[in-house]
Amino acid sequence: MNAALKPVTPAAERCPSYYSATLNEETHYPSLQGQVSVDVAIIGGGFTGVATAVELAERGYKVAIVEANKIGWGATGRNGGQVTGSLSGDEAMRKQMRHTLGDEVDDFIWHMRWRGHDIIKSRVEKYGIRCDLKHGHLHAAMKSSHMDELQASYAEAQCRGMGDSVSLLDRDGVRQHLSSDLYCGAIKNTRNLHLHPLNLCIGEAKAAESLGALIFEHSEVLNIVHGERPAVITAQGRIDARQVLLAGDVYHKLEPKQLKGKIFPAMGGIVTTKPLGEELAAQLNPQDLAVYDCRFVLDYYRLTADKRLLFGGGANYSGRDSRDIAAELRPCIERTFPQLKGVEIDFQWSCAMGIVMNRIPQLGKLSDHVWYCQGYSGHGIATTHIMGEIMANAMHGDLTQFDTFAACKHIKVPLGDIFGNPMLAAGMWYYQLLEKLR
Repeated sequence: MNAALKPVTPAAERCPSYYSATLNEETHYPSLQGQVSVDVAIIGGGFTGVATAVELAERGYKVAIVEANKIGWGATGRNGGQVTGSLSGDEAMRKQMRHTLGDEVDDFIWHMRWRGHDIIKSRVEKYGIRCDLKHGHLHAAMKSSHMDELQASYAEAQCRGMGDSVSLLDRDGVRQHLSSDLYCGAIKNTRNLHLHPLNLCIGEAKAAESLGALIFEHSEVLNIVHGERPAVITAQGRIDARQVLLAGDVYHKLEPKQLKGKIFPAMGGIVTTKPLGEELAAQLNPQDLAVYDCRFVLDYYRLTADKRLLFGGGANYSGRDSRDIAAELRPCIERTFPQLKGVEIDFQWSCAMGIVMNRIPQLGKLSDHVWYCQGYSGHGIATTHIMGEIMANAMHGDLTQFDTFAACKHIKVPLGDIFGNPMLAAGMWYYQLLEKLR
C-alpha cells in the first residue's frame, strides 16, 4: 500500500532567521500517512540526511527522508554559512585513526578537509542550486600567538600543493581586505566557500526528489524497528526498508540506550544587520570574504547577497537559548567594525550545534541494518557532505572509510542530560582560560 499524501498547512514552521526570510522557495512536502517500502529510510532532513539521500538516489536506491519539522529546520538552516577546510577534532582523529591507518592518517585527514567543498560545488553546478555560493575566506589572528598556528597551517598548505589558494597576510595585508584594526594577520584561502545553507539544503532535497526520493515533513519518528527488515514508525505511518540511517544529530531522543550521553547541544547565536548598501559593504569587506578568528570561542561573519552583515559568535553550553542574542553580539560587531556602531539588527536567532566530547564525528551501527551519523561540533556544512558520501558508500557495501570512523572511541557521559552540558561548559571555561594565557 502506498502512503497517502496529506498536504501540510503552512504555519510559523521555521526559525525566523535571515535564511528563512530569503528562501528561493518554501518546502511543502506531505506528512507520512500509511505504509511505504523503500531501500533506505533516512531519519532527519538536514544536511546529513539530504546529502546521503542524494548520494544513494544517484546510485539507483529508492530512498525516503522523514523529517519531524521542515527540510533544513535545524542547524542546517541556521548556521554561519561558511564552508572551510577546518575539522573540529582533527588532532583527536589523528591520534585515534593512526591505529587504523598508520602513516596514511595525515593524508587521510588532509584530503578529507577538502572533500566537502568538491561535493558541494559539483552538486550546486549539476542541479543548478541557487545558494549564493562564493569563494574566499580569512582565518584571522587576534594576537601574535595565533600567528604561530596560522604560519604552521600555511606551511602545510604550501607543502600540499595549495600555494595558489592560500596567502599569509600581516596586519597591513588584513587591513587591505577588511576595514578593521582588530587583527594582526590572517590566512586568506580562496578555496573555502560561503553560501546560503538553507537554500542549499532545499536545493539538494529537490535534487533527491528528482531522482525518485520520497520526502515527508512534519513526521516525527517515534520508534525504529530493528531486524532483517527494519522500519521507522511515525504517529500515522510506517516506512519499511532494507536499511535505516538515523541522521538527526542533536535534535532527537531516539535509541537512548546506545546514543544517550554521546552528543550534547551548544547554542550559538547569529544576527543579521539591515542592508548596509553597496558602498559601505565594499568599504568594510571589499573582496566579500567570510571571516572567523583563531580563538577557541570565536566570532564569524560574512556579507549576505543583499549586503547585510551576518555575524555569529560565542556559544552557550548550558543547552538553553540566549534571551537576547542581539545584545550579546552587538559589542562584538562594534569592536570589529566601529563604523557599524548602533547599526540596526533585522534578524537574530540561535543554532543548536551537536557537540561531541572529543569532537570526532560519530558514525556507527545500532544493529545490523540500522546506522547512525552525527556530531560535527560546529563544522557541519562541509563535514555533513563528507559523511553523507561515507554513509552512502557504507550502505552500498564499501565500509573502508566508515570503519575508520566507527573504530574511534567516544566518551559516553552517564546521566548525560544532567552532566553532559555542565561538562562541556567546564571544558570551554578551561579552553577560554588557556586562550588568555597563550
